[in-house]
Amino acid sequence: MPDNHSMHPNLPDVANEEPAFDIPLDKVGVKHILYPITVLDRHDHWQSTVARVNMYVDLPREFRGTHMSRFIAILNRFRGRISFETIRQIVKATRKEFEALEAHLELRFPYFIEKRAPVSGEPSLMEYRAGFHAFARGNDFDIQLEVSVPVMSLCPCSKEISDRGAHNQRSVVRMRIKTGNRLVWIEELVAIAEAAGSAPLYSLLKREDEKAVTEAAYDNPRFVEDIVRTVAHALETDPRVTAYRVECENFESIHNHSAYASISHGF
Repeated sequence: MPDNHSMHPNLPDVANEEPAFDIPLDKVGVKHILYPITVLDRHDHWQSTVARVNMYVDLPREFRGTHMSRFIAILNRFRGRISFETIRQIVKATRKEFEALEAHLELRFPYFIEKRAPVSGEPSLMEYRAGFHAFARGNDFDIQLEVSVPVMSLCPCSKEISDRGAHNQRSVVRMRIKTGNRLVWIEELVAIAEAAGSAPLYSLLKREDEKAVTEAAYDNPRFVEDIVRTVAHALETDPRVTAYRVECENFESIHNHSAYASISHGF
C-alpha cells in the first residue's frame, strides 16, 4: 500500500512492488503486541492493565506487502484510555491510514473486580479475562465484547446417586456478544456467568466463607449444559445483545477429560 509518510523517499519501498501472485489477502498486520491500557469500569473508574493487541487490514492484489510499523504508530497515537469510542476511532483511523477496505482490532487483557467473601466480607481482587474485537468496513462498524469467567460446578448426577457428597470442579464460562452501539459492562457478563454456575469463585475465603460456598454449590448442582443454557437465556432476553456465543468447559475432578457445551445465536 502507498506509504505517504516515508521520511526517506529515496529508499526503495519493497512492500509496494507487485506480488508474484495476483491474489488479494483478507488480513495482514501485527499480532501479540503487549501494550499498557486503561479500561473504564462500571463504577466510572479507570483500571490499568496490559493488553495483547492484534491489528489487521486487507491487502489488495496489486501490493506485495504492507507497512507494519504504521500499525504501531496508530496505536501510539491513541495511547491511553480504552472505551467503545476510542476503539471505534482506532479502527477507522487504521482503515483510513492504510487506504484499506477493512480494518480489524483485537484486544485481550486481564480485568480485575473487587469481590467480598460471602460471610466474612473480606475484600479481594478477582481476575477475569476480557477482550474487544472491532471491525470497520466503509461506514460499517462492529464491536464485540468477550469475557471468560471461572465458576464452580457441582454434578447433579453425582449428587443424586451418591450416599455421601458429590464431585465438583472449576469451570470456565466464555461469552462473546455483539451489541451494536449499546454498552454492556464487563461486570454484567461476569454476574450472568457466576449466577449460572453452582457457585462463584473468590480469591480470598475464610473458613466460614468456604463452608458457605461449598454448601451453596451442593444446593445448586449444574451440568455444563445447564450453565450454557442459563447464560444463553440471560443474553437472549437482554435487548442490547444482538448476537452471542456461549461456551462452558468443566475441568472434571473425577475424569481425565473436560465436559463441554456451547451455543451461538447471530454469529
